Parts: sequence; C-alpha cells; structure tokens
Amino acid sequence: MIPAAVNKIFEHYQSLEDEGLDANCQPSLVAREGVSAGHIVKMVLMSDTLGRLQILFPADCMLDVDALNKVLGRALVALPGDDLDSIKARHSLTELPAIPDITGLPAIIDKRLLELDEYYVESGDAGQLISLSKDFFELSTRKAKPESFTVPLSDIPYNQNAPETDIIEINQAIEKFTTLRIKKRLEDTLEIPPLPQSAQDIIKLRANPEADSDELATIVERDPSLSAQVVSWASSSFYNAPGKIRSVHDAIIRVLGFDMVMNLSMGLSLGRTLNVPKEQPEGYAPYWHQAMWAALGTTSLISKMEPAYRPSFGLAYLSGLLHNFGYLVLAHVFPPHFSLICRYIEANPHLDSSVIEHFLLGITKEQIGSQLMSVWNMPPEVITALRHQKNRTYEGPHAEFANLLCLTEQMLARHGILNSATGPLSASLLEKFHLTEEDADAAILALLENKNEVSGVANMMAQ
Repeated sequence: MIPAAVNKIFEHYQSLEDEGLDANCQPSLVAREGVSAGHIVKMVLMSDTLGRLQILFPADCMLDVDALNKVLGRALVALPGDDLDSIKARHSLTELPAIPDITGLPAIIDKRLLELDEYYVESGDAGQLISLSKDFFELSTRKAKPESFTVPLSDIPYNQNAPETDIIEINQAIEKFTTLRIKKRLEDTLEIPPLPQSAQDIIKLRANPEADSDELATIVERDPSLSAQVVSWASSSFYNAPGKIRSVHDAIIRVLGFDMVMNLSMGLSLGRTLNVPKEQPEGYAPYWHQAMWAALGTTSLISKMEPAYRPSFGLAYLSGLLHNFGYLVLAHVFPPHFSLICRYIEANPHLDSSVIEHFLLGITKEQIGSQLMSVWNMPPEVITALRHQKNRTYEGPHAEFANLLCLTEQMLARHGILNSATGPLSASLLEKFHLTEEDADAAILALLENKNEVSGVANMMAQ
C-alpha cells in the first residue's frame, strides 16, 4: 500500500506541471539505506502567539531553537502533539511531508538546504524516502523564507566512548551553568540528597552471597511506602497471583522472587531520592512509565534468548529500571536549563536527546547518571549499562548489559512505546544475543498485550 504522503506529493507535482516542470522532475520512491542524512529534509511545525510556521532543515543538523527565535524575533516552540494530529487528520496523512505547499503554512527554510542538488523527504514508510528533484523542491519552497538556524551534528561531538573523562566534563558543566561549588565528592557537588536507608541496606545485602528472603523482607518492611508498593505490585493483575498478597514476604516467596524484589526496591529507593520534574518533552512517557517499560522490556527479550546468551535477569531488570535516572539528575542540578532541553528535544525529534544535552550543557544524562551510580557503589554491570545504553558498538567489560539495554530501547521505540531517535534496529545486537527480529518483536508484543497492566504498575511506582 502506497503511503498517503506519497500520493499527496505526486498530486502536488501534477499541480506544478503547468509551471514548467518536465518529466525528469517527477518524484520517486527510493530505499532509505545509503541516502545521506544531509540530503534528507526534516520539517517541524512550531508556533507562538503570532501563529504557526513550518521549519525545514537538513537531517544531519540540529534545529537551534534559540538561534531561530533570535533571527525571527519570535518565541516559537514545537507544536503540541494534539495540534499536530489535527493537522495530519485535516490532510488525511499520518506523516507530514516536508513540502510547505501541502500544509499551506508559512515556511522558514535553513540556508544549508539551498546548497543541495538533490532532496529526500519522509514517505511514511520507515524503509523508504521520496526523492525530489532540485527544480521540484525549489518550486515547492519558493515562498519559504531562507534563514540560518541549524548546527551540524558534526559540530556536536558528544562523549559516547570515553567514560574516563565524564567527571571532568560534569564538573565543567556545573561550573559553567550553576552556582554549585565543586567539592571533593560528586554527590556533594550535585547537592544530591543522601541515599535512603532502605537503599543503603539493600546495597549491603546485595553484597552478601548468603542473604535470604527474610532479611530482604525485613529491610523493605522498615520503609512503609516501599513495602506498600512492593505488595501492590505483586498483587497487580499483571502477575495474576492466586489469593491475597498480605506481606512483603508473601510477595517475595509467592510471586516476585528474591532478585525481583531486591532490584525493584533498589530502583524505587533511588528513584525517590530525587523528585520527578513536572516538566518533560511533549509526547514523552512519564518517568516511571519509561522505567517500567525498559525494565520489563529487557527481561522479555531475555526470555527469548537461549540460556547460553542470557545476561543476568536481575541486573538487566535493574538497569532498565534506572536507565533514565540521569534525567532526574539533570532536572535537579540544572533546573533553569532543563526547560530549554525539553524545548530543543521537541523541536528535534530526529535526534537522540544526548546530542541536545551535550550541545546545551556539555554533558549527557547517561554520563551524569552512571557517575552517580558509581559513587553509590551500584553494581558495575548497571553502571556500564547506563553509561553505554546509546552506544551500539560498545564491546568493553559488561557489554552484554549495555547492549541489551540499547536493543531494548530500540525495540520499544520501534513499537511506539518510548521516544527514541537511535536509528534503525541494530542487526549486530540481535546477532550478538542470537535473536531473530521476529523473536524480538514477539517479546515486545507480548508486553503490549498487557499494556494497561504495565501502566498500572508504573502508576503505583509514581505514587
């Protein structure tokens, strides 16, 4: 079936034939693979009190919201999802192509696009693009105002592979963007509240190879809020446990198991150390929903693996639960800039948030989150997973946990559960775990069958 966006562009081409376009200018569908990002045109709809605009720029660039507003004298932000959906519905499209004439809205075009000799726009099919001739594109954007407002991604070389320099970069960012003083201990510098006693006790218990369920239940039950959440989770319809769960001990023995309760309690305790920010990028799932989906996504993928290739279930689950902890830290340490990060993420849905965080702050949430986990003596597998979750090619110590978290996020994004711009599904990661694409899809689809239950559990965790 031909995507609706393709038909719209062909209709638009036919409407321009009277203006001198010849047959060589006809659009065509091409495979995305091998097309340079610099020739792919991205479009973002933005608005302020003066009205709506469509912004066109190359996919190998970041839309610099501040620069755009400065040259236009506007206060533009990305159009909210509901408004965007209404425009798509009005034009009977699921994907708005980067052709201003189709929406009829005033357009601003980045000057870098004017230097190209060939153009590609999104078709609504993840594997295909629509190829446009230079004449057709120029005619379709003739009313657009050219301005300079982008930053090439090659100019934002964020630190993906050198965790040994993370602490230096974190300190530089703190000195530059906050009034906090650099101190001897990172958690003091960040002014992070002390770890809850329950978290400290669980960390100690984890190091004891002879720890048993009674000891874990005792620690959890000392914290009434944590205890209530563990019991509520074990009682949820997601697990469909027979009979009533009356205690943490019941939850451990009858439903969740020792490792699950230990890691759930750890994630909850650490997550409660910082407040979840009220602000977040438009259209993104709430913090605990992202945490729950990532945690369950890792374990669902593990269930499809042969035993010889399975990472530790408990540590993988904990990595997923804490994968976005750096988000809380960024919001806590850089509150004036966090809102700006959200606005840039909304305006650049084609980019991973790490690129934007580095551009605005000089660090990423993966860097700062993993460093804090290290300070708190969390398992090295978890620290590595958090630090390298966006690194598709990481092969260092504990790589299986980072690779699994990376694959999980890709799969959840593929099924529309998480917002991620990490690119197409990595065949090399599937191969590493001896998974087929069909197996990975089946693992996530099984979770989606219980979507309401997963959301219910996440809501419990957010209380």
